[in-house]
Amino acid sequence: MGEQMEELNQETQVSSRKKGGLVTMPFIIANEAFEKVASYGLVPNMIFYLMTDYKISVAKGTNILFLWTAASNFAPVLGAFLSDSYLGRFLTIGLGSCFSFLGMLLLWITTMVPHLKPPICNQFTETCKQATHSQFAFLIFAFVFISLGSGGVRPCSLAFGAEQIDDKHNPKNERALESFFGWYYAAGAIAVLIAFTGIVYIQEHAGWKVGFGVPLILMFLSTLLFFVASSLYVKMKVKKSLFTSFLQVIVVAYKNRKLPSRPPNSDSWQYHKDSPESLPTKKLRFLNKACIVQNPKDLTSDGVALDPWSLCTVEQIEELKALIRVIPLWSSGLMMSINVAQSSFPVIQASTMDRHMGSSFQIPAGSFAFFTIAVLALWVILYDRVIIPLATKIRGKQVHLGVKLRMGIGLVISTMAMVVSAIVEHARRKKAIEQGLYNNPQAVVAMSAMWLVPQYCLHGLAEAFSAIGQNEFYYSEFPKSMSSVAASLFLLGMAVANLLASFILNTVQRLTRGGGKEGWITTNINHGRYDSYYWVLAVMSFVNLFYFLACSWAYGPCADEMVKEEATSSSSKDPNEELQRARSVADERQNLFSSLPS
Repeated sequence: MGEQMEELNQETQVSSRKKGGLVTMPFIIANEAFEKVASYGLVPNMIFYLMTDYKISVAKGTNILFLWTAASNFAPVLGAFLSDSYLGRFLTIGLGSCFSFLGMLLLWITTMVPHLKPPICNQFTETCKQATHSQFAFLIFAFVFISLGSGGVRPCSLAFGAEQIDDKHNPKNERALESFFGWYYAAGAIAVLIAFTGIVYIQEHAGWKVGFGVPLILMFLSTLLFFVASSLYVKMKVKKSLFTSFLQVIVVAYKNRKLPSRPPNSDSWQYHKDSPESLPTKKLRFLNKACIVQNPKDLTSDGVALDPWSLCTVEQIEELKALIRVIPLWSSGLMMSINVAQSSFPVIQASTMDRHMGSSFQIPAGSFAFFTIAVLALWVILYDRVIIPLATKIRGKQVHLGVKLRMGIGLVISTMAMVVSAIVEHARRKKAIEQGLYNNPQAVVAMSAMWLVPQYCLHGLAEAFSAIGQNEFYYSEFPKSMSSVAASLFLLGMAVANLLASFILNTVQRLTRGGGKEGWITTNINHGRYDSYYWVLAVMSFVNLFYFLACSWAYGPCADEMVKEEATSSSSKDPNEELQRARSVADERQNLFSSLPS
């Protein structure tokens, strides 16, 4: 027996040397980092490209960006499902990289081929031709391919990298994983900062041909580096996806809708032998019908259902219940994402303000998003590495802000951000009118663009509390088997928020355009009332706070609150153990921050 185990260990070590390992890390990290620089670098200035080269109004251009962002956030949810159920992570990342490259190639071609865009406006007649349907369709195809690409790379890259070095037979396995996660998150953060500064700067000073050409080259390198190491990768076989499991529960519950909610005896419930859950809970009892065994012949000798589309397990049902239970709180976080989605408007504001730092350097209008990322990162580091450990050491027990409390604080700060946005825009527009620039939206108002920094910082702080709190809430409330759903739920929220943002914008435009008026969101920012639009969002955010409180109350105590109660009831806790637990929570929270889409 000992010899067999030794042979098995030797075979495992040989296999590990042949496939996977740290040698694959540079290729996977480079693929993710280059993809982020390329795709995120396109977003900040895209509103200007739509307005100047495609003669699209601010309102229509913003709607296009809302829908593009929604697609880019929904695609990873679809990509995760396809990866887990059919394609596997290697093929999903590979296809995603190719789609992203193709989309960026199409976008770059629009800058090189004059016939793919409307002609330059006639300066004598002051008329501009709109883009034709074919020209517009070509542009949309580019956006679609880029979104599909993000759906392949982003949900799979981290897990695929972990598979390469997750070797239980290696005594240094945990250290290798820790090192990979650290480099992965660091590369991702640096990539986003480069995108919001370097790529945006190139677009503003070198034009669209070079500005879109650089992301294209980076995406080509990203794709090339990933496939170059193909022979080195460990490629796991696909497993059943939780999304399929949820669908099975819904289908079987509908099939069994006429059955009684409770079977005659507990043996009539279908459950895994190794699962701690042998009986379903009483909540959402209509779903319990999906695990009622009507005929023992429907099970194998091991107690497993012959047809998973006719009989589900208690575990499957409880997983779906956990998802349904968090939906109200999930929906209360959409308003903050709607506020963050208004990123095009501050960029337009910044373009009309004094952006100089010193006598020569001028901050690109699209680079002000840097302050959001910087504040988010700075606060997380201070909170996790300084404030919480220090407070824990002083009090002699773990200090921890509950996830629901942090979510609520984030929503309050997000409301404040919209109030500040409205006040700053009101002051900017007033100065523009006073300086005789009402009909000249290209003119620079004698007002520093640094007045926009507070609202960007508040958005970053709001995300540091609410967005990270949401992710931690999902991870703590769901069983470990649903960790992929926890990540997908936040991305799905961002996608839905962008669709709602588009609906709100269209509604505001429809209500304010009556009587021959231009509406609040106009191409000439001085003619519009962006400040009033911000006030509408601020009021909606304030009302949403009460909706959040109601959802929080209805949900009851969450996992971290119950753990805190248990810790309080026990008086024999070692302060050093509590400090170590606090640091562990801090590590987990920082990992959650790093996985957020920016």
